[in-house]
Amino acid sequence: MARFKYSGRDRRGKKAGMINAASRREAMTKLKEEGIRVIEMTEVPETLMTKDLSFGNPVKLQHFVIYLRQFATLIKAGVTIVDATGILAAQTESKGLKKALVAVEQELREGNPYSEAIAKHKKIFNSMFINMVKAGEASGNIDETLERLADDFEKQHDTRQKVVSALTYPAVIGLIAIGAVIFLLVSVVPTFVNMFADLGGELPGITKFVLSASKFMQKFWWLIILIIFLFVSLIMYFKKNKKTKYYLDYFVLKMPIFGNMMQKAALARMMRTLSSLFSSSVPILQAMAIVEKVVENEVISKVIRESRDSLEKGRSMTEPMNTHWAFPPLVTQMISIGEGTGALDAMLSKIAEFYEKEVEQSTDRLKSLIEPIMIVVLAGLVGVIVMSIMVPMFSMFENIR
Repeated sequence: MARFKYSGRDRRGKKAGMINAASRREAMTKLKEEGIRVIEMTEVPETLMTKDLSFGNPVKLQHFVIYLRQFATLIKAGVTIVDATGILAAQTESKGLKKALVAVEQELREGNPYSEAIAKHKKIFNSMFINMVKAGEASGNIDETLERLADDFEKQHDTRQKVVSALTYPAVIGLIAIGAVIFLLVSVVPTFVNMFADLGGELPGITKFVLSASKFMQKFWWLIILIIFLFVSLIMYFKKNKKTKYYLDYFVLKMPIFGNMMQKAALARMMRTLSSLFSSSVPILQAMAIVEKVVENEVISKVIRESRDSLEKGRSMTEPMNTHWAFPPLVTQMISIGEGTGALDAMLSKIAEFYEKEVEQSTDRLKSLIEPIMIVVLAGLVGVIVMSIMVPMFSMFENIR
């Protein structure tokens, strides 16, 4: 939604002001309906105070999948693209998508192709989606293209949700453990300090340690919050900077337990996207350039970039993959077979399905493995604090006897 400054006349005389509209034409129409004859109109540039500040894609993948499903269904039912866009703009739950679709509908009513209209909203519609729509428009199979896109985005969404679910569980349990320990050290342990002082004698080592930790936590509890904030900020900085993101992604792929799952998820995303683009007759070099941007892992992106360079020199796309640890032999061999048989899109789809199932199995195994480990860790932390309190109390009871 753009902002326009205008000056004009109505029945009362001169009039000036600001108006929000998806396009200049829509702004003119709105003012005309209000009885204002526009003399001059200029678009106001966005500032930090007026622009929509969002990080990454402002539309959730699940909302985008629903939009694609409904869009494909409406097109197949004979509804025009313009009307279908208007219907979906009115009913979508996503504010970001609604805003984009209103602008797209206006572009369509002005006679612009759908692919050109969505290309102006690259935060919502990525390069893969735009290029596949262009291919669908050229072939006249836009409804089939949308259906395929809905399937592919849905599979990517399912894979991502499984990974997020597997990572969220230990993170939540870890936060609960930290919160429980801080609560015990700050609120519970201090109540026993005076009692231990009255006991006299030598306190056990575990009690001394916990009392020292309790004193430190009472004075410097803010330091824990600061460390967590700095840690999150550092990761966000690494993710935004392309050079540092490579090392962050490298570390993620090399992580014990989780790294293998993240590698499979990245490969599944890459193969699924490539398969979709090839199926839509997008040129291979263009498809590789698109996948390089949407794969969301700089380690994999670097290999894709090298594979594209290999293709430009007339060699096989698998040459750089053969020598890289992130690509198992299964991937390179199946791609080579696909190149040789001319069925590369089908082979890539099979690889994607294989790794999507692998991710599903990995997340199930991780959940069953992490749950007892996290419970033991949480019980151990709380148990140490409880023991530090109970051991001196048992000594006190023995002295009373």
